[in-house]
Amino acid sequence: MPKLSDTMTDGVVAEWHKKVGDDVESGELLAEIETDKATMEFESFQDGVLLYIGVEKGATAPVDSVLCILGEKGEDYKALLKEAESAAVAASPKEEKKTTPAPAAVKETPAPVAAKAAAPAAVMSAPAPVAAPSSNGNGRVIASPLAKRLAEERGINISFVPGSGDSGRVVKRDIENYNGGGSTFVGKESFTEVAVSQMRKVIASRLAESKFTSPHFYLTIEIDMDEAIEARKKINGMITPEKISFNDLIVKAVAKSLRKHPAVNTSWLGDRIRYNDHIHIGVAVAVEDGLLVPVVRFADGKRLTQIGAEVKDLAARAKAKKLQPADWEGNTFTISNLGMFGIDEFTAIINPPDACIMAVGGIAEKPVVKNGQIVPGNIMKVTLSCDHRVVDGAVGSAFLNTFRDYMESPVLLLGEASI
Repeated sequence: MPKLSDTMTDGVVAEWHKKVGDDVESGELLAEIETDKATMEFESFQDGVLLYIGVEKGATAPVDSVLCILGEKGEDYKALLKEAESAAVAASPKEEKKTTPAPAAVKETPAPVAAKAAAPAAVMSAPAPVAAPSSNGNGRVIASPLAKRLAEERGINISFVPGSGDSGRVVKRDIENYNGGGSTFVGKESFTEVAVSQMRKVIASRLAESKFTSPHFYLTIEIDMDEAIEARKKINGMITPEKISFNDLIVKAVAKSLRKHPAVNTSWLGDRIRYNDHIHIGVAVAVEDGLLVPVVRFADGKRLTQIGAEVKDLAARAKAKKLQPADWEGNTFTISNLGMFGIDEFTAIINPPDACIMAVGGIAEKPVVKNGQIVPGNIMKVTLSCDHRVVDGAVGSAFLNTFRDYMESPVLLLGEASI
């Protein structure tokens, strides 16, 4: 009984595939052994006749005890067993008295009366990765090593292949004749690896540093977007030829809210906190290699049409890889908007050196309560991620409530000079 894992002390014979007197060829399956980690196949590496089985099916035997003996037909194996018993008694006499008479070990030195029988009769080999037992009722596939190897080479899940051998064993011809089995699906595992781009390396480094050094907490609020929808229609239809987006409205509302709540427009610098008087809004843009955050500078002082034109230009240059460092540096607050991708709600990782980032979901039509009545409404959820070293819950909540006021009452946000 071989030791098949560091923690294995004994093994259980789950199945014998040969009986005493059977001829055995090298590479042929003899038995299946259950260990503390897996069920392994026991294959012969020599030709011979199975002369003796030391552990019956379902029985347990300690590591190094005699599992079976192979030799020539009619060969005397009893002397070998006596030698093994004597060796076991000499090595551990106390333990021998407490256990069953199962022999404890087989030496590689040939016995005088049975030279071939003294050599190890078999070696263990783990099942091929695609082999998953199926035909013996307890979750194991019974298959020949050659069948498993062919199944792996052809990308066939062997658990779907009907076996035509003894006890439903899957053999070579079953794999060669297998055509998919009608209702079963045969797939082949594959993958592609690509080198990490420099942009992705920087993104990974910065976000990991932010997530694991800044104590994040999150605040979520729902906003009634009915008035914002109507305001946008009127602006785009009558007031200006330049079209504005909901994202432009959000940038403007965030900028005006930051002016009222300067504690959110901050940065943690280790031994000091920086309160920024200027408001530079970073707008996350998805590009092929990851995420870029170009910056709309002095956003609180710009008109909606200016913000819209600037965001379009920055996004186009980001996707064309034409942004310069000055275009993505200096943000004091960041907005990540996934609403256009069908996302209702999410949380975002703070973009250093900001103290906060706002995650914006899409506008969803759902029932709302107005004046005591359930009516159709348009709801947008936003989540503010805050660095707790700088921004407390009450400060972040006040900021979000101001932002909601601007979005739900665009008249507060939109004056003639703001458009």
